[in-house]
Amino acid sequence: MRNNQLKEPFLYEKIPLEKITTDKKKKAKNTAGTIKRIWTYLAREKGKLLLVIFMVLISSGLSLLGPFMIGMAIDDFIVTQQSAGLGILLIWLVVIYLFHSLSIFLQNFWMVGIAQNTVYTLRSDLFHQFHRLPISYFDKRQHGELMSRVTNDIDNVNNTLNQSVIQIFASILTLVGTVSVMLYLSPILTLVTMSIIPFMFLGMKWITKRTGPLYKLQQNDLGEVNGYVEEIVSGQHIVKTFSQENRVIREFEERNKKLNRSGFWALTISGFIPKVMNMLNFLSFGLIALVGGILAINGTGIVTVGIIVIFTEYARQFTRPLNELSNQFNILLSAVAGAERVFQVMDETQEETDEKNAKELPSTTGKVIFDNVSFAYEDTPILKEVSFEANPGETVAFVGHTGAGKTTIINLISRFYNYDSGKITLDGIDLKNIKRSNLRKHMAFVLQDSFLFHDTIRENIRYGRLDATDQEVIQAAQDANAHDFIERLPDGYDTVLDQEGSGISQGQKQLLTIARALLAEPSILVLDEATSNIDTITELKIQDALKRLMHGRTSFVIAHRLNTIQEADNIIMLEDGEIIEKGSHDNLLNQYGKYYELYKGQLLEKAT
Repeated sequence: MRNNQLKEPFLYEKIPLEKITTDKKKKAKNTAGTIKRIWTYLAREKGKLLLVIFMVLISSGLSLLGPFMIGMAIDDFIVTQQSAGLGILLIWLVVIYLFHSLSIFLQNFWMVGIAQNTVYTLRSDLFHQFHRLPISYFDKRQHGELMSRVTNDIDNVNNTLNQSVIQIFASILTLVGTVSVMLYLSPILTLVTMSIIPFMFLGMKWITKRTGPLYKLQQNDLGEVNGYVEEIVSGQHIVKTFSQENRVIREFEERNKKLNRSGFWALTISGFIPKVMNMLNFLSFGLIALVGGILAINGTGIVTVGIIVIFTEYARQFTRPLNELSNQFNILLSAVAGAERVFQVMDETQEETDEKNAKELPSTTGKVIFDNVSFAYEDTPILKEVSFEANPGETVAFVGHTGAGKTTIINLISRFYNYDSGKITLDGIDLKNIKRSNLRKHMAFVLQDSFLFHDTIRENIRYGRLDATDQEVIQAAQDANAHDFIERLPDGYDTVLDQEGSGISQGQKQLLTIARALLAEPSILVLDEATSNIDTITELKIQDALKRLMHGRTSFVIAHRLNTIQEADNIIMLEDGEIIEKGSHDNLLNQYGKYYELYKGQLLEKAT
């Protein structure tokens, strides 16, 4: 990889500048709307904002008063060679600049608090939105890319609020005040100073037209890089197992180069702003000195040496706000690009609310009926008029090739998705008339990929029922055959696990998820190949624990290994979203159909 990088041509020549800057698809869709929404968050800190505005008014006024008094000192004391009163004026200048510094400190101090509170609320709202979105939203997106919106994009907004809000407001006030005083002192020199505005406007227009889309592109590229890194780090075991290190490095380099290119052009073009402003600033100084000197030499009294000094300082204060406005405008565009990505998630369609007549079931027997249920995902038919019945305490197993619709049935039962037609009932009540949270409260899941939180073993088990006592947690672990191995760990139930459950085996993690499900005391149980990829001895422990878990509960089992479901009350064979066979294990074998062929094929594979 290193040699390949050395042979690369100059990286930044690979992206046509005009193509980037004129691509309308990269522009923010609604910049004004995004800024307005950010303001709704800022407006919650009205009290502090008023204090900040007051301090900005004071600092802006004092920044104008200082140069004015210096100019007056030159005319009244230095030119006339009089010293009476000069000391008092110097003391006032010291006081002015001290209060100017204090007002800037206070406005920055209060603005930091406003920005932090605003971003805190924005981040909280985004995190809450994640929990209101349907499962289908997360199925279609990289988790790392979503994490980038919570971290990078919101941090971008935070940095902008800290830097830009005060600067923009102060720059506008300084600009208005400077022009007003300049007009009062000398309209002619004011016109000379403002003669650079057309050149400044043209330069800023050219720059900002290109930086907006580039900042948008940079944020999107950053999200892609974060999403890819999160995916590869999570799947590092698979990467190494299949020796795909070189391929993922190449793919990362491609994404990293895209981010490098977009970031390079965004920062390079926005970096032109201070260069242009400095050049125009020097031009303004020269013009003021030339015209002001001519007027002062002519002795008309219209312009004095003090006024020329004031104007040279005000010319800097005139171009500095414009410079800051231009710089902050680019920073603001970057923040808008990040905020827009955050608000895109906030505006996503939330999981459908419960129907008005939806109710809660204090308890259920677990009787589930599918009546001609059909479901399509993004116009692709997945289930077609599926009908079956699961009586209380029965075990129903679903078999079939990948894509047959097994997982979709489970998603419909738990209402992660809504069926399009037909009806699904629980204890005779349509699922759509049961509150989602209440429905899922009566369910528990033991999946093939056991998920553990970064917490103690005790709290991971307690996740099944948060009000469970320590003794109930231990009892659930004992029923799941997990107590013995937990006790052998150095910290026992207080052993802290990470998300991957490092330090314990896959089988032990599965036992913990079974304990979690036992503690929940569900009426309906979902098992997704809970014993796959487990050693024989651990599998026996898991099967024993599952028998306790399934006893007296309606259980739905997604099976890939048919020897694990031979005792199921009803086995449903799916193909292309339709039920082609159903019955007990023995009955299906006697039919010599698809199930028989699948079972015989697995026996042959096992024998070889």
